[in-house]
Amino acid sequence: MKKLINNIGLSCLGLCLNSCVDFIDNAPDDTLTLEMVFDDKVRMEDWLSGVYNKIPDPYWGMLRDYGYDSMGDDLDPSQRWYQWWGNTLNFVIGQWFTNSTWDAGLWNGCPQRIRSAYLFIENAHPIPGQHVTEQDVETMKNECRFLIAYYYWMMLEAYGGIPFFDGLADVESPNLMRGQKSFDEMVTWIDNQLVELSKVLPETWLNKSAQYYGRATSIMCLAVRARMLLFAASPLVNGNEWYKGFKNYDGQERFNSTYDLKKWEKAATACKELIDAAHAAGHDLNRDYNDDGSLDPFMSCYNVFFKRGDVNKEALFVRPDSNFGEFEKHCVPRGASGNGGVGIYQTLVDAFSMQNGKLPITGYNGNYGTPIINQESGYTEKGFSAEKDIRKTKYNLYRGCPGATVDSIGSDGAVYNQVAASGTYNMYVNREPRFYLTVMWNRQWYHQASRETQFMSNEMDGGPTHDAPQAGYLNRKRVSLETNQRDGQHPYRPGILYRLGEAYLNYAEALNESDPSNPDILKYLNLIRERAGVPQYSGNGISDGKDSNGFDRIPLNGQDEVREAIYHERRVELCCENGLRYFDLRRWKKAEEVLDQPMYGMNFSGTKLSDDENDASSFYKRTQYIVRKYERKFYWYPIYQDEIDKDPTLVQAPFWNNQ
Repeated sequence: MKKLINNIGLSCLGLCLNSCVDFIDNAPDDTLTLEMVFDDKVRMEDWLSGVYNKIPDPYWGMLRDYGYDSMGDDLDPSQRWYQWWGNTLNFVIGQWFTNSTWDAGLWNGCPQRIRSAYLFIENAHPIPGQHVTEQDVETMKNECRFLIAYYYWMMLEAYGGIPFFDGLADVESPNLMRGQKSFDEMVTWIDNQLVELSKVLPETWLNKSAQYYGRATSIMCLAVRARMLLFAASPLVNGNEWYKGFKNYDGQERFNSTYDLKKWEKAATACKELIDAAHAAGHDLNRDYNDDGSLDPFMSCYNVFFKRGDVNKEALFVRPDSNFGEFEKHCVPRGASGNGGVGIYQTLVDAFSMQNGKLPITGYNGNYGTPIINQESGYTEKGFSAEKDIRKTKYNLYRGCPGATVDSIGSDGAVYNQVAASGTYNMYVNREPRFYLTVMWNRQWYHQASRETQFMSNEMDGGPTHDAPQAGYLNRKRVSLETNQRDGQHPYRPGILYRLGEAYLNYAEALNESDPSNPDILKYLNLIRERAGVPQYSGNGISDGKDSNGFDRIPLNGQDEVREAIYHERRVELCCENGLRYFDLRRWKKAEEVLDQPMYGMNFSGTKLSDDENDASSFYKRTQYIVRKYERKFYWYPIYQDEIDKDPTLVQAPFWNNQ
């Protein structure tokens, strides 16, 4: 009897690596068979493309559908979008239950792709007459194996415990109800798969045509593995007493509550193996230079996300097609034809260092509305700047601004540009380069509209409408300087899911926990800071004095100080990317501390360009605008209650039983 393709298989088809034809239109559902698919090169490749289509979109998908970028304290979607974004925005304010919908669709979507991948492995074969060789098929099957491991990790990272099948399951078998595996058991299986596949998949597809860009590589295997093992070594799942005695249906504890230093050692080794393999394959941090040969930290950090293909050496795992246009549209001011409500939190504004490398804010008195200002940093929240902030860079925010210093040539022959105008609120001047790549503030020049932004109440970019930044800031990171929403102009770029800069920080963190005197910790941490144009650290065998950019080094003493420095660097280097901040807060067990409290920004209702704290109309003053809620149970996504009702072997995530 011929094998008819069932709905599970069909639902996996459609989205391809760059583009594909939905061949389902060419035959009725009840006549297209597996034999017909896998005897035809185009159909077989389209099936493989369908297996890929659950890879997250790192732009709109991570923000809107998965919601990971909305769940941390970096990207801040307007709560006034509730009628369109109810699911994600409910999670932010703690309105989250076992019957809450989640547009990521991991619980159902990943198993569908996993089953589709196993069907491919079982049925794909060479087609000599259509130039499909045995090696081609073997490689495609290995791609499917990678995607199976990756999708299992995506589910495990979200739910903590998941059902597992290591082959094509019989959908009629009662054995489908088998409960969940323990966290460590799943990590071990995924780890073994990724190690094995890293030895057989190609390290790059760039020597082939563009249609291969984004397909699984050995580097992608090692990147997923390194991030997974870092998570598995972290406090949430390594010695966490919260989950002691919490068991799956088979009586096995879901999480190991005994701390194991070897997990950090294994994570450090995996991160170093990734770095070494990436370097050997030609990967490196993106760096751009001024005309005099000096590093341009602005363009170096900006272009991480906009260079493509073999030019972008930092990208390790990309999704070629992403909805960056919709993402950018929601970061563009309303008065420039955008839906300008994707802002950033005040805590992220506070996190960027000053130009001298010192932190402006060292903590808060009780809540985020009362910062502890580091007087030695030169930072102030009072008054407005008397001078323009000019930097040696080709990064041009102020093109077309009357009176701005733009693309001027200094006596050294290098290009200088203005990053903040005179009269700018002092909070936003003399900050490190990454600050200006991330923060769009009130009265900053917006060259696509040839005017300053106007975020005050009843102004063209401000409230009370929903398309306005509720904290007084819009996001700039990963938004192209060439974007013009009025013309529908959104320059292409690949969606980067893993990059080498993160790998350096992952390695530094794992090494600091497992071998705190190792000089590699500051070596790789300083490579990130060097590229970002901020002073580097001394300690762990690195002497005081000047760093490679001519700054005075900042001393670090002991494992605890180094840990905090790594945490801070991740905060600013990886902000607004793929939910990494939210994952960090979870795995560090800091989500309740950081997210369960009122959030502050500038005064959304302000109508005066004033910093007078006693004037209700002042815009430039810290003002509470939302109360976030985060409970211990939120660390893991709950399984839908109707799924548990159908399968008594499923055990709900910790602390959710009464919901």
